[in-house]
Amino acid sequence: MAIRPILRLGNPLLRQRSMEVDAVDTPDIRDLIADMFDTMEAADGAGLAAIQIGVPLRVMIFGIEANARYPEVEPIPITVLVNPKSNVLDDTKIGGWEGCLSVPGMRGYVERFSRIRYSGIDQYGNLVEREVDGFHARVFQHEFDHLEGVLYPDLIKDPLKFGFEEELSLNS
Repeated sequence: MAIRPILRLGNPLLRQRSMEVDAVDTPDIRDLIADMFDTMEAADGAGLAAIQIGVPLRVMIFGIEANARYPEVEPIPITVLVNPKSNVLDDTKIGGWEGCLSVPGMRGYVERFSRIRYSGIDQYGNLVEREVDGFHARVFQHEFDHLEGVLYPDLIKDPLKFGFEEELSLNS
């Protein structure tokens, strides 16, 4: 379909809560999802929320097999979620370095819930439900935050653990 421009930190649209989708299997939603995949692939991302391309709908995609930005992570199935929901299964939080296509070239150390259950509808109207942990849980929470108008820099507790990738020591 098309590679769309990705909104960057500072754009006020990224701070909006996205709206629920009323009908899933429509030409507009199918085109949106296709554009999201094209855009995510072109940017070498692990996930993308519709709001990141200027569409304030509760649609997110993610998935990773092999990715130069995340060379050491476990694979995550290619997933489309419309109107996603989540529940925390374990209050334990695990810290990790995150990046974002809307905050290019930067990383920050963010604590996320270690184990969650999420659900939503895929692009065909089928229910998707999973219990996940590790990087999979991190990616879901990161994309879900976009739908709420939250970006990962908002969650960084230590300002010394936020900066440009080439300037940071990402091992701590």
